[in-house]
Amino acid sequence: MSEHLHTSLKEKIDLERLPKHIAIIMDGNGRWAKSKGKPRIFGHQSGVTAVREAAESAAELGVSYLTLYAFSTENWTRPRMEVNALMRLLLQTIKDEVVTLNKNNIRLNAIGDLDSLPKLNKEHLLRAMDQTSHNDRMTLTLALSYSSRWEIIQAARKLAAEVEQGELKAGDVDQHCIERFLTTFGMPDPELLIRTSGETRLSNFMLWQIAYAELYFSKKFWPEFRKADLYEAIIDFQCRERRFGKTSEQITKQNNKE
Repeated sequence: MSEHLHTSLKEKIDLERLPKHIAIIMDGNGRWAKSKGKPRIFGHQSGVTAVREAAESAAELGVSYLTLYAFSTENWTRPRMEVNALMRLLLQTIKDEVVTLNKNNIRLNAIGDLDSLPKLNKEHLLRAMDQTSHNDRMTLTLALSYSSRWEIIQAARKLAAEVEQGELKAGDVDQHCIERFLTTFGMPDPELLIRTSGETRLSNFMLWQIAYAELYFSKKFWPEFRKADLYEAIIDFQCRERRFGKTSEQITKQNNKE
């Protein structure tokens, strides 16, 4: 895609109405590799370029939070050879990208069952998070060994413990109580959720947090996803009317008052 088209699309974006938080289900690495006659890990390796482009372009625009679904709890059931290769790739990518993250003033964060990661992966991940903790341009969150059901179960257990210990009454449990124990506590909910590869399902990703997110499905496989594709998703988002259960008339009146 030409640089002229990149610029043209970028100019259509209203920087005053950017989604504060974008979440992406990065799908299609394996199928893209298969279409090229390559092994699945080749697709995962090629997907790293798309991660870099998405992070850098989101930060350039002024998006505050970008969350990428990198590895689900269900992905552990994949063939052992693929899982091991993915973990090696994750380790190498984390080590390689710290300099770039700091150069772009991007803070690295992670959510999920991090204790289930190989020891070396977890150590390097936590080190990279610490080395980028001072950055404040954008927070890049990797969802690793993550699933929404796992997250909600963890939150329910912690709430139950507080009730058992008399720190909280069952009748006082509300939305805020649950959100306190989610891995995304302190972050705004995603306003835009992008999924690549043409699949139109949520795959157990941030089900609580995306209650009112706008969903955008790209037919491109993740290794093909570039800046222009992110721009197109944001432009589509900005063309939508977000009502949050209200009527169009109510939203119009509200906007006029503002």
